[in-house]
Amino acid sequence: MPVRMSEKRQAGRGKGVGLGLALGSAVAFGGSGVAAKPLIEAGLDPLHVVWLRVAGAALVMLPLAVRHRALLRRRPALLAGFGLLGVAGVQAFYFASISRIPVGVALLVEYLAPALVLGWVRFVQRRPVTPAAAAGVVLAVGGLACVVEIWSGLSFDALGLLLALGAACCQVGYFVLSDQGSDSGADAPDPLGVIAYGLLIGAGVLTVVARPWTMDWSVLGGTAHMDGTPVAAVLLLSWIVLVATVIAYVTGVVSVRRLSPQVAGVVACLEAVIATVLAWFLLGEHLSAPQIIGGAVVLAGAFIAQSSAPAKGSSEPVASGGPERDLSAREPAA
Repeated sequence: MPVRMSEKRQAGRGKGVGLGLALGSAVAFGGSGVAAKPLIEAGLDPLHVVWLRVAGAALVMLPLAVRHRALLRRRPALLAGFGLLGVAGVQAFYFASISRIPVGVALLVEYLAPALVLGWVRFVQRRPVTPAAAAGVVLAVGGLACVVEIWSGLSFDALGLLLALGAACCQVGYFVLSDQGSDSGADAPDPLGVIAYGLLIGAGVLTVVARPWTMDWSVLGGTAHMDGTPVAAVLLLSWIVLVATVIAYVTGVVSVRRLSPQVAGVVACLEAVIATVLAWFLLGEHLSAPQIIGGAVVLAGAFIAQSSAPAKGSSEPVASGGPERDLSAREPAA
């Protein structure tokens, strides 16, 4: 009995750490738009900002890629999938979609990903999900509809919607691939190595799409404006690369390992709420009453889904958590 209680406490602490990492990832990802928008308004093309973000993060993570080079031989498909879907796909599809439909509509469609993750678990992996987990996703998506005020954009472009749905599907790939091999013990791929190679592959793909040689590099030597306040463009880019990409991906992938793809996906919905709040304070884009209510609903949905996890070793349907995985005990790849 004492051993079992100790295991439960350890699993509870692990889930708490995972939830904290997922929230940290949502904050980091949510801050990307606030820093990127002034750069775009200063003259950079949106795809060029995406390329700078991914290529810069790939350079930062390059030493880890060298350290975990054995992953190229052991898990080439995982690395290619993560780079194409979790890095290049999500961002390229999203930026393409907002060129045709309202940003709020594109964001809502992209954040259908948590519901799609549950669909993956239920219909592809053929594992049951609890009603509470499903209800949490429904609440989160409904709250997002209020946060982005979907009713303000009533004219939809069919191709734009398809591109946003592509971003959502790629985001499903991000959560599912982040969890791949997490139950393999010592043979599990190191998450930092997966992220490093994912960024390198994503940077390569985006180089072809964004064509950075056509970029106006002089913008980076000047200043951008955040609600009228001048800020050095290089500082904004540093935030995007180091916080909104490197830290965001590291905390996001590790949180999926400690929780599960479906829970991490629901918590990731908070990114839209966080982005809206940051835009309020830093860009002067004020929240309306429906947006505030929607944010509360998103929080409620994330909490319901997260708190419905079965105990470790339980045979109950999948809802929101998995057994604690000791990431720190893994030996690094050669």
